[in-house]
Amino acid sequence: MSPSDPQFLYLVLVLPALFGITMLGDGINKLAHKNSGGYITLVFGILFFLLVVFGYIFFSTYLLGSG
Repeated sequence: MSPSDPQFLYLVLVLPALFGITMLGDGINKLAHKNSGGYITLVFGILFFLLVVFGYIFFSTYLLGSG
């Protein structure tokens, strides 16, 4: 499986991005219901989603550009 395959993109970027969005939604839901643990979930969701964005930039720049 090469980095330009759609399966690779789905496995490495789309599924983790959906998990990050789920964490963001859970954090917002907790904050809407006045649960103080929502801040932690929201911060981890943002960090996870930023990690996915960094992974996309890394894969598009270094792996696909040199192939």
